[in-house]
Amino acid sequence: MPGSEAPMGKYIYCIIRSSDRRQFPCLGIGERGDVVYSVHHSDLAAVVSDSPAVEYERSRRNMMAHTLVLEEVMREHTILPVQFGIVAPGAKAIMEKVLQRRYDELSGLLSEMEGRIEVGLKAFWYENAIFPEVVAENPPIRQLRDGLMGRSAEETYYERIRLGEMIESAIGKKRDEDAERILSALRPLADETRLNRVITDRMILNAAFLVEEVRQEAFDGALDALDEEMSKRVLFKYVGPVPPYNFVSIVVRWDD
Repeated sequence: MPGSEAPMGKYIYCIIRSSDRRQFPCLGIGERGDVVYSVHHSDLAAVVSDSPAVEYERSRRNMMAHTLVLEEVMREHTILPVQFGIVAPGAKAIMEKVLQRRYDELSGLLSEMEGRIEVGLKAFWYENAIFPEVVAENPPIRQLRDGLMGRSAEETYYERIRLGEMIESAIGKKRDEDAERILSALRPLADETRLNRVITDRMILNAAFLVEEVRQEAFDGALDALDEEMSKRVLFKYVGPVPPYNFVSIVVRWDD
């Protein structure tokens, strides 16, 4: 954990457009309970809290503290998230090396994000739903599977490997088809789409969408229609608005 012997700095959460000094009703990262406030240059501000100049562990507790600050600031401001764990030497370094030096870049990004939100969507097949579907739709798989019944594992070793390969290929094709069905309904309603790694066998899609706030209702309606159409096979997990991590993340290096 951060120690009191470390020199003090400023932990940075995000960049906002604001000319007025702000203090936010949430606590900063770590166990100190520091207030969260803004550091300014012109009409840009960094949202910070006082912090020891240490490397923060990417623990659930620390990541959650970082995210809760972003979510609080998002209530009133368009934000540019700063990469987790960035501690500035002090307010002067933030003003000179971030807000002033990168003013045009940050101001432009804030304009791009204005009036837009990020939403996240994960889609999963229900447990035990996809394998029977694949078998039913693929006679060669069904025939090979049936031909293995009652025979020893040693005798059918290579056939079982072949069956596994066929099933894996068929599931991959089914995943692509279902993902495209979902994306074709939602992509037209988003300004940008980011596809993230599929991390489980049952996961079909792991995506983030940048959506204009005025189109969120239409986006939600399209997702509701998909949920109704695919509810017997697919579980949707939808979150948002969330900080736009997938579309902008500010990285800061103090040795540049």
